[in-house]
Amino acid sequence: MDPKKIEFFRKLLIKQKEELLKQARQTLSSLTQEGAEIPADLADRASLETNREFLLRIRDRERKLIAKIDQTLKKIENGTYGICEQCGQEIEEERLKARPVASFCIKCKRKLETMEKLQRR
Repeated sequence: MDPKKIEFFRKLLIKQKEELLKQARQTLSSLTQEGAEIPADLADRASLETNREFLLRIRDRERKLIAKIDQTLKKIENGTYGICEQCGQEIEEERLKARPVASFCIKCKRKLETMEKLQRR
C-alpha cells in the first residue's frame, strides 16, 4: 500500500479513537451527574439503571474498539498494516475503508466466521 493511503488510514484511525474517547468522557460525566439524582419512584429508578447499564455496555464495546485501533496503529508503525494475518495477502482497500481495523481479507474472514458457526453447533 502506498504511503499516502497508509497516512489516510492512520489519520482516520486517530480521528475515530479521539471521537470514542470524547464520548467516553461525556458518558463518565453524565453518569456522575445522574448519580446525584436518584429517583424516588421505583419504576423511574429501574428505567434509569437499565439505561445506564445499556450505555455502559456500549462503552465497553467501544473500549475494545479503542484497543483494536491501538493495535492497528502499531501495525502501521511496523509496516504490516493492510496485510491479512491469515494468508499474508493485501486486504482490499474497500474493506479497510469500511473497517479500518480489519486484520483479515474478506475471503479469510468468511472462512473464520464459517468455522466459528460450525463450532457453535
